[in-house]
Amino acid sequence: MAYIIAVANQKGGVAKTTTVVSLGGALAQSGKEVLLIDLDPQADLTLALGFNPNEVRGSIADVLLNSGNLLSITRETDIPGIDLIPSNDEMELAEQFLPIRNDFEYVLRNALTNHLPTHVYDAIILDCPPALGAVTHNALNAAQMLIIPTQPEYFSAHAMRNMMVAIRHVRNHSNPNLIYRILITMRDRRNRIHRSFSDQIQETFKEGIFDTVIDIDTKLRESSVAGLPITHYTAKTRSAIQYQSLAQELTLNVQESVAQFAA
Repeated sequence: MAYIIAVANQKGGVAKTTTVVSLGGALAQSGKEVLLIDLDPQADLTLALGFNPNEVRGSIADVLLNSGNLLSITRETDIPGIDLIPSNDEMELAEQFLPIRNDFEYVLRNALTNHLPTHVYDAIILDCPPALGAVTHNALNAAQMLIIPTQPEYFSAHAMRNMMVAIRHVRNHSNPNLIYRILITMRDRRNRIHRSFSDQIQETFKEGIFDTVIDIDTKLRESSVAGLPITHYTAKTRSAIQYQSLAQELTLNVQESVAQFAA
């Protein structure tokens, strides 16, 4: 059964899509079958995997708005072990019209449950828009884990308050077993403020934060242009090693949480 992970933050520019692509690449590299779902109208994940959103026929919007079948819009990518459900400009309508549907909070969860054959994927990663609207709440209701990428800077750390409110709301009303982990991204080790905020975030959230930290690396930008995860673009660079470490840590987290709920 696939483990479903949402990657979300209300604040943009925190390496959310980069994390989805890179984590997906690291998991695939370790032998996992991974499905990435682009829920963002900007379609950066779709672009990052080599698809032109303007030419995409059939996107996740068909599922959210028209009860389309997930399998019919799933695309193979050039990366072994990674499939994609793309986004396009029709996702602009989802935030507006999704709430009109009955039980709209569960549309994505139901589609993942009903449309995907059991054991096809080991992990499904949802790339959410930088907003806490209907689409992101659909993702949080469908997911077993939420990863929150955040820069070690004031505005990113401040945005965490709203993310915590959203998590509490989802846990209280629709998905009580949702767990979260914070991922510090784009850290500059030479920057005193980055070091200070990293320490504060770690002290505040303790077990709710990944041990792995993602540092600034220009190779990440290059890999996006190349349409490859950093793990496949240049496997020995610092960020590739860090995302490989994140995949290992995530796998241990998943094993622990599955064992906890099975007990």
